[in-house]
Amino acid sequence: MQLNGQGEAAKVNMALISAIVAVATIGGLLFGYDSGAVNGTQGGLTEKFNLSEAALGFTVGSLLIGCAAGAFFAGRLADIIGRRTVMILAAILFLGSALVQGLTDSHTIFVIARFAAGMAVGAASVLSPLYISEMAPANIRGRLTTVQQVMIITGLTAAFVVNYLLAQAAGDSLSEIAGRQAWRWMYLAQAVPAIVFLVALFFIPESPRYLVSRGRDAEALDVLTRIFGTDEAQRKVVEIKASFSADHRPRLSDVTAPGTVFRPIVWAGIMLATFQQFVGINIIFYYGETLWKLAGVSEEVALERNIFSGLVSIAAVLAALVMIDKLGRKPLLMIGSAGMAVTLGAMTWAFSGAGTDAAGNLVLNETAGYTALIAANLYVIFFNFSWGPVMWVMLGEMFPNQMRGSALAVAGLAQWGANYLVVQSFPSMASWSLAGTYALYTAAAVISWFLVKSLINETKGKELEQMQG
Repeated sequence: MQLNGQGEAAKVNMALISAIVAVATIGGLLFGYDSGAVNGTQGGLTEKFNLSEAALGFTVGSLLIGCAAGAFFAGRLADIIGRRTVMILAAILFLGSALVQGLTDSHTIFVIARFAAGMAVGAASVLSPLYISEMAPANIRGRLTTVQQVMIITGLTAAFVVNYLLAQAAGDSLSEIAGRQAWRWMYLAQAVPAIVFLVALFFIPESPRYLVSRGRDAEALDVLTRIFGTDEAQRKVVEIKASFSADHRPRLSDVTAPGTVFRPIVWAGIMLATFQQFVGINIIFYYGETLWKLAGVSEEVALERNIFSGLVSIAAVLAALVMIDKLGRKPLLMIGSAGMAVTLGAMTWAFSGAGTDAAGNLVLNETAGYTALIAANLYVIFFNFSWGPVMWVMLGEMFPNQMRGSALAVAGLAQWGANYLVVQSFPSMASWSLAGTYALYTAAAVISWFLVKSLINETKGKELEQMQG
């Protein structure tokens, strides 16, 4: 039920809701931190393991292969053993993989650990917004789920800041601190938020919608009573039960449809998941240092620009947090698509006139350099005001209860698969033509506007039990 009026809204235990959101979104912070930690370590990886461009792309991208697997299996496991339990498993993977990546001398073990970290990131990416959506009141669900994106960007920015400080303390990323190269400490630092996440998860309840799906109505009633009060909790349990199939528990086949493989709502989710990546946002985050060095700046300046991009991103997500439950999800997506198309087009123009120096490094003239810098930061603003947070909000709430876990498994697999393709292909594509690469991202942004217009239905203010498949 949408909470209308002060009487009903006053019954919501916002202290408990805030605590639940705070803990769940630590997963988002780790998602961002793990994704951003590699930015600044590429020189160390290349030197330590003697990597070619393709091998570096695979080493960086191995996280994303794990993310695809983690998102898929987490969505399914969440329907079997619970949302909170799977997040606990993800926290353990976060911790172990951080330590291994920071310590191992074997490239094979490093890649395995990075894959494991990816599984944790993939799990957190789908389960944090899913869990928040299933716990939050409908009238503020968009804002609360958007906190997940705030934490993702905060995690990315924290990784950029820590990497910068470590590189400064050592002299550069290849020099040592306490007998270990700075780039190694960039991975080891991930263990700190992982421990916080793991401990905090034991202090929040399981999702009542999961509990109802497993026939644990009394436990679901207890959780809902703590959040909404006795009368509202009893009504919600009845509504939630009615939204599940009477003849079977949630299963993967719930997302299928004869003739088109998936139900239309699942195709819409896949579109959101893949085009969020096809616009190239993670090139800024994963390869930001490399990108700016290609543009002719030093490692120190490149890392400083990463930090600035992260701070700009946080501001844009906070603006989305204010607007998402007022303006709605669909308008924000369309504004973002239009803005990204223009700014990516400007970056394409800037890099199209680039030359090379005597060493073969890319060089931009002053006008093109400033255009690229301004356009890149405006692009980050448009993305984080729209597709960044809204895609995760939509995936957490757009599917009916019966198929939510399975649909998220499919959409999460598609999202991280697209992410991997973009990141894996970037080093080779950039060496071919940086302008051509950004032209492809520009085309994806244009196409995304038309797809949102035709495929996406607004979910603002609707209860999860009202979602249609």
